[in-house]
Amino acid sequence: MPHAPNPLQNSAALRFPCRSRVPSASAVADRRSEASMAEEAAQEQPSHVASRPVRCIVKLGGAAITNKGDLESINEGSLRSACAQLRQAMSDADSAGPEKVLGMDWSRRRGDPADPVVDAEGFAGMVGLGLDTNFVVVHGAGSFGHFQASRSGVHKGGLHSTLVKAGFVATRISVTSLNQEIVRALAREGIPSVGMSPFACGWSTRQRNLASADAFQIIQSLHAGFVPVLHGDAVLDELLDCTILSGDVIIRHLAQLLNPKYVVFLTDVHGVYDRPPTDPNAVLLREIEVDGNGSWSIVKPALLQGNNKGVEISVAAHDTTGGMETKILEATMITRLGIDVYITKAGTEHSLRALKGDVSTDSEDWLGTVIRSSK
Repeated sequence: MPHAPNPLQNSAALRFPCRSRVPSASAVADRRSEASMAEEAAQEQPSHVASRPVRCIVKLGGAAITNKGDLESINEGSLRSACAQLRQAMSDADSAGPEKVLGMDWSRRRGDPADPVVDAEGFAGMVGLGLDTNFVVVHGAGSFGHFQASRSGVHKGGLHSTLVKAGFVATRISVTSLNQEIVRALAREGIPSVGMSPFACGWSTRQRNLASADAFQIIQSLHAGFVPVLHGDAVLDELLDCTILSGDVIIRHLAQLLNPKYVVFLTDVHGVYDRPPTDPNAVLLREIEVDGNGSWSIVKPALLQGNNKGVEISVAAHDTTGGMETKILEATMITRLGIDVYITKAGTEHSLRALKGDVSTDSEDWLGTVIRSSK
């Protein structure tokens, strides 16, 4: 059988320029033109990209997998649950799979009383992993990175400042250390994950607009059967010297390029509310529709139908990436590609259903927010 040509050899074809700003309410018009341009670029990608369609892009929210009030503290229980659910969602329903999960983290962790268990015979006897690995994971920083970035002003740029340069280094140390821990957590669930930092992959910005998004290594890893794990990162900026690239922005551009079946945001709350969820009167927005111009309106619940002006969005003082406001604006751009976005609470039955793509707005037993195109 002749082999199909491998367009992955042409890395230039997997880069596309963009002109978006870090999202704010006034940036919607810019996002519309950028989305159209990036959509055209995505359509021009090699056909081999579409031959193995990505099933899902998952955002592990920083607030869900870390303890945001405690510097560089991982919420071990939430992370472990999210990774276990990812494995469940990836599991091949037609395959019985191994009786037990064979972990892929074979390194010694500080404090471990013994050498790691390596079941070489178990792996050697397996025909395959029995997993659909066509997933991409992007995680937030939570209590990692944001403190370093905000304290030094990395998001504002200016590497001529010694403080900013030191903060750039400190931010990357923090977010990459979290990335390693998440990769390890996925590997312990038998998921063949590989960490990828946008800075190291050559992603960069121009006045906070994404200027270079080289996805060659991401696509190559997907084709090899790995699950790429990316994260928000400190990156170089052509005009500002440096800034922070949000994981939510990364997800939108990957969605434009990879065209997944659906996108899932796992957070520490059940979805998007009409006001901060700590407010006892907060109402969960179950379904949001986005029209062709990028404008959005509430479909469910009925009492808020058609509204979008009364939605209040709060952003933590240390959050340098825009918080929930960024999520909503990026999600609206994703839906314009015809891709549904599910936002729900990590570690619940609702998050498992979202990861499996088993979500229906006609059902009242799923708690979360569905954002989809009105077309």
